[in-house]
Amino acid sequence: MAPIAITQTVEDTPFAVSSLKMRASAVPSVDDVARNTLLGPLAYRGLLDTYQHFEVTPSIGREFSSDLQLSDLLEAPNADDLIRDLAVLISRRGVCFFRKQELSQDQMMQLQRKISELAGQPKQSHMCIHPVSENTGEMGAKTQLISAEAQRKGGGIMRLHDDVSRWATRAFHSDVSFEKVPSDYSMLKINTLPPSGGDTQWVNCYDILDKMSPSMLRFFENTEAEHNANFFHQEAANHGRTISKTMIRGNPLNVGDDLSARHPLIRTNPVTGWNALYYSYGFGGRIQGVTYDEHVMLREYLTQLCMNNFDCSVRFRWEAGSVAIWDNRSTLHSATFDYQEERNGDRASSIGEKPYFSPQGRLRSEALREAGLRY
Repeated sequence: MAPIAITQTVEDTPFAVSSLKMRASAVPSVDDVARNTLLGPLAYRGLLDTYQHFEVTPSIGREFSSDLQLSDLLEAPNADDLIRDLAVLISRRGVCFFRKQELSQDQMMQLQRKISELAGQPKQSHMCIHPVSENTGEMGAKTQLISAEAQRKGGGIMRLHDDVSRWATRAFHSDVSFEKVPSDYSMLKINTLPPSGGDTQWVNCYDILDKMSPSMLRFFENTEAEHNANFFHQEAANHGRTISKTMIRGNPLNVGDDLSARHPLIRTNPVTGWNALYYSYGFGGRIQGVTYDEHVMLREYLTQLCMNNFDCSVRFRWEAGSVAIWDNRSTLHSATFDYQEERNGDRASSIGEKPYFSPQGRLRSEALREAGLRY
């Protein structure tokens, strides 16, 4: 196994501010309880590059072999440096995959907290509690069971009990984007798999912006959209539960039983300083400032941009013990519902900052080109 404590010359500052410069240093004005604490984008120091890995596609995804054990990062003498670099790498590549991991549920929660904290998590944001989860405020956050059996009973994002679209791509989403303060990072470890099927796909929403004309991009930069998951009330009822009106779900702003929020359609990621599309069919509600007909047309346009540009996507075939960690601010994801057997795993998600658009944000392609980098 590759060594954890890596000897390398680094900056004297507690973290490195990225050389992929912003156009200015303006800090977005958001609620104090949901403001990211970073002073600027973070640089990737390359501390994880000594482990065996490959870039899955040019656009999105890096996969590590089992010589990198995530549990070892937690115990390393330079744990904060390694985990901070992990957070930056995930935010740059969208999603990272890890094979044959020995990682307990408690270690998943510990690592997920650290990733978010070192990436500027607001002081009053904590771990995500899904509104349909069996967790309660008194029990505290824990990993959420992702189960095909529960999905079929409750309906979930596919809403199999409703008269809705049967396009498989309608299930693409960013985790809990319907919250006022949604998730920054998520981690999933699959434990039980069908013999075939049940892959997960991700879309790089940084690169989707390159598919737009400059005029269309400028329009979306000044537009907000609703994210709505009030269909979860029916899912909760299908499981014999109700959604709490008083439980705080990871941030003081995430409370009540109205599972909807308005967010900018183009969102700036504070870790990279790059802009990304922030909208999905799964939780996508009304686009603001346009007529209903225009909303439908624009929703379909954005959906087609994400689904038809397969050069901006990656598909991961799970093995028992595989782990994926992704950035919800700049990717969409969906399981592939092509199996009948049970498929389950544990998910740990953290709550980040209130989404914002910064005029100083960059296109990923532009920032990489200026830095002379491909990834």
